Amino acid sequence: MASRSKVDTPDKNGPLIEDIRLLGRILGEVIREQEGKTAFELVERVRQLSVAYRLKSDVQAGRALDRLLKNLSSDQTVSVIRAFSYFSHLANIAEDRHHVRRRDHHERQGHLQEGSIAMTFERLGQADVRANDVAKVLRQAFISPVLTAHPTEVQRKSILDAERAIAELLQARDTIATERDVTANERLLRARVTQLWQTRMLRYTKLTVADEIENALSYYQSTFLRQIPKLYEEIEDFLPGQDLGTFFRMGNWIGGDRDGNPNVSAATLRMALRRQAETALRFYLTEVHELGAELSLSLMLNPVSAELQALAERSPDHNDHRQDEPYRRALIGVYARLAATLHELTGTEALRHAVAPQDPYRDSGEFVADLQAVKTSLMGHHGHALVGPRLHPLIRAAQVFGFHLATVDLRQSSDKHEAVVAELLKVAKLEDDYSALDETARRNLLIALLHDTRPLRVHAADYSEHTKDELAIFEAAKEMLQRYGRESLRHYIISHTEDVSDLLEVLLLQKEVGLLRGTLDDSAVADLIVSPLFETIGDLRNAAPIMQAYYALPGIAAMIKRSGKEQDIMLGYSDSNKDGGFFTSNWELYRAEIALVELFATLRADHGITLRLFHGRGGTVGRGGGPSYQAILAQPPGTVNGQIRLTEQGEVINSKYANPEIGRRNLETLVAATLEATLLHPTQNAPKRFLEVAGQLSDASMAAYRKLVYETPGFTDYFFSATPIREIAELNIGSRPASRKATRAIEDLRAIPWGFSWGQCRVALPGWCGFGSAVQAFLGKDEAERKERLTVLRKMHKQWPFFRTLMSNLDMVIAKSDLAIAARYADLVEDKKLGKRIFTAIEAEWQRTNEALTLITGEARRLASNPSLARSIEHRFPYLDPLNHLQVELMRRHRQRVEGDPQNERVQRGIHISINGVAAGLRNTG
Repeated sequence: MASRSKVDTPDKNGPLIEDIRLLGRILGEVIREQEGKTAFELVERVRQLSVAYRLKSDVQAGRALDRLLKNLSSDQTVSVIRAFSYFSHLANIAEDRHHVRRRDHHERQGHLQEGSIAMTFERLGQADVRANDVAKVLRQAFISPVLTAHPTEVQRKSILDAERAIAELLQARDTIATERDVTANERLLRARVTQLWQTRMLRYTKLTVADEIENALSYYQSTFLRQIPKLYEEIEDFLPGQDLGTFFRMGNWIGGDRDGNPNVSAATLRMALRRQAETALRFYLTEVHELGAELSLSLMLNPVSAELQALAERSPDHNDHRQDEPYRRALIGVYARLAATLHELTGTEALRHAVAPQDPYRDSGEFVADLQAVKTSLMGHHGHALVGPRLHPLIRAAQVFGFHLATVDLRQSSDKHEAVVAELLKVAKLEDDYSALDETARRNLLIALLHDTRPLRVHAADYSEHTKDELAIFEAAKEMLQRYGRESLRHYIISHTEDVSDLLEVLLLQKEVGLLRGTLDDSAVADLIVSPLFETIGDLRNAAPIMQAYYALPGIAAMIKRSGKEQDIMLGYSDSNKDGGFFTSNWELYRAEIALVELFATLRADHGITLRLFHGRGGTVGRGGGPSYQAILAQPPGTVNGQIRLTEQGEVINSKYANPEIGRRNLETLVAATLEATLLHPTQNAPKRFLEVAGQLSDASMAAYRKLVYETPGFTDYFFSATPIREIAELNIGSRPASRKATRAIEDLRAIPWGFSWGQCRVALPGWCGFGSAVQAFLGKDEAERKERLTVLRKMHKQWPFFRTLMSNLDMVIAKSDLAIAARYADLVEDKKLGKRIFTAIEAEWQRTNEALTLITGEARRLASNPSLARSIEHRFPYLDPLNHLQVELMRRHRQRVEGDPQNERVQRGIHISINGVAAGLRNTG
């Protein structure tokens, strides 16, 4: 069989369907082999009924499916759940491959793709933006995706590794040329699917911070270390000869994020940075070894630069066989220095040694300088062709990743800092009850202490464990900065920032350990950027006033100027959504950004201080999720300016970055959107009428949302009964507890499991609730007024990127919800009247939102403007439905269990596997 020219088939989705059928067939064969014919036929019967019910609206098939699923034994249920969960995973792999395939096809045809670097430079050229101006923006830019670990990340690393192998084999099928190769490929696919089937999908023990660190590092090994240099290279092709700086770098919260996670400590911070350094250094060691093998150039045939010759002479390699091979000798010396650096920074050993490790590098700059010497010599002596394949990407990797790999953020809640400061002051007999002081008194006291050179700690005093643990983090941070370099730690994020004193407390704690040197009234320099996180609706409204008051304090602006002229401010999408609902959260974020930009325009003019917004987005729309490209372009005017950080969380990390090619495409869209937002100014100031209407919609939306979620009697009981929140809390999927406090109050529940639970039961309430009521109230009942106001909403959708992006995300979340399935979950509520009353209210609001969306967009069919996502949903939902049906049935059995029943463990495992399968099927659930 010849190589499959998949992209040239009449049906462009034919190759995708072919791949899904192939993987489905192999999975079926593995199930038949492993579980027997009866199990296979049961899975197949469930599949056929589900497809008939979902795609053909066969009511009889739906009833038959319901009867069949309810009567399965626990063992049968788990077997079916495993089958459909793995099918979701395999379908994801096939979709990812097809996405790359279509992109490659379009590029071969010369069709530029939205979000690509090529399209962005085409637009920049059309707008007469000069290459020098683009390069200047990039040299000053700071673009950083930040990986976070959260309690909804359900993938095991063993599963991820097997799935990566399957993805590579599927990719190979597009180019293999013979029937024999196709057969061999299918044999390998079968082996990997067998591996998946026989690998435990769940963890038996709770995930530790160390596990989370290793999971995150696997994405560097598979994607970031190689793909980010390729991204730079692609941009260099459009800007030949330009210095781009290191504008793109990775961030990481794992090991440094203590907010609500007692398992994160000074020890985990040290572990995170040690393992990050080891990952970077081992990559460099491998690449330098391979480069040495490639650069076998002889001095007898080609001269070298004096600098390269000196590098070779300094090398401890004196092997007679390599005396005429200066590049090899030089690189053996580089390898020896890297190996010594690895040992010094991590305590581990390199895998191979031509000579003994010696003379460790003081920093990554020295390593880059040695590589540049090799490059300069090659470029000056007819070796241009030898630079591109490995040396140039390695230099770029070393510039971007250094010896630290990624910048680790520190994060803690403001009340924890307050407790430490209060104890330090009390023991020092400076203030007996700091927490009782009002804000003005706190500020005055903290400023006075920041003017004082003396530390607060009393020698030999017995401080609480909390205070000792918190100070240990600051001390570890100072040590890690000295060890791994300036870029290893940059930001200290304060959760629940509610006033200026929250920022001053962290400055004081930095001063206590020497991270802040000098005094605020003289020459203070802070090593860590104090970054407030504004999360709730109230916090967002106060963001600009708080920052204005902070910078009005004597000495603050001067200190920031001395410390690097940077101010990061983090905006929380999750908690603001849980607080005020989907529309209000986004509107208040928009307003906060505009206010902050206005404030920092003055600070930039007066002090040269750069504002960088850090967007705490999740996977779900309710947590700020949705396509990053459109989200960045929809930012208010003036908010990007080449500076953006954003979190990558939950299942989104896997869906975006597990596949290296798709990983690079996703990274590419961040750069493309940042350049367009900065240089093309796609968003203008919205008309006053648009802003007024958005404000009205926000007020009504928040009122409707809070009336349902916080003011409806019994809503909390409904939530804990009609969603798998209880079962999610039991699942070993994160090191962080699902709730901040040991209560059932929604206020105390983390926003992440809140959104995850609603996604599992297919309601996705945080992504839409309140908007339908808001539009209905805004339109009113007067026919003439209604017509005029609907015209305004349609203009907002057409002309305002912010509103259009919200409607696009709303379209997606409504399309992914399914109230027929949600009704099954509502039936789990023991108080039937309560369950019916609240589900009816949810259903009515969903209908209002769906109708509002249709009125505004003019599209009666969901995802009419996003056919690829519509196709994806059509393919995968028939396979998701059984997982939801079985999850409900097992939740019912689990909640009615009798202690000591041997089936209990099996039932619980089935629920947890179904959670994994549904998350994989929905993809953006984290």
